[in-house]
Amino acid sequence: MRKERQIRSIHSKFETRENEGKKFISGYFAVFNSNYELWDKASESVDPHAFDETLGNDVRALIDHQTHLVLGRNKAGTLTLRIDSRGLWGDIEINESDQDAMNLYARVQRGDVDQCSFGFDIQEEKFEEREDGSVHWTILKVDLYEVSVCTFPAYEETSVSARKADLKSIEKRKVDQFKSDLLKRLKGDK
Repeated sequence: MRKERQIRSIHSKFETRENEGKKFISGYFAVFNSNYELWDKASESVDPHAFDETLGNDVRALIDHQTHLVLGRNKAGTLTLRIDSRGLWGDIEINESDQDAMNLYARVQRGDVDQCSFGFDIQEEKFEEREDGSVHWTILKVDLYEVSVCTFPAYEETSVSARKADLKSIEKRKVDQFKSDLLKRLKGDK
């Protein structure tokens, strides 16, 4: 289990709507079984059950991951999150007294901002080396703490760096195991 804050971004299509005099922004913050390219021949996907145990967390909806720009919060009833067959969907009730939220609402409405991201800690994951030489991580379980509507969502360099460090560690363990096995065979141990 890794306790390192992770951020993943996806292209999404958010919609704005008004209902009973309230304004909302809604869309998918994560899409299941979709490959996110980390770097050449390295990818990651989110398992459909990754969020099963985390929706009860105190999750915030932010603008561009800025903790001082809170759009909504599930604990306050202003952020609704649900899981369906496609992914993690969210509905944010916009505070019309908050100018930052209203500015974002207008940008989403015009289509100027239409991407998202989510922040989490990885609780469980699976690593796979593929026959074509590529590597893939499947995120099986997360501890979700935030979702963001973003102007430029992209894998943050820290997330990519964390994955590259994981791969180096995996490769080192394989080399160490190979050396250990070779020494045992040379000594006549099986």
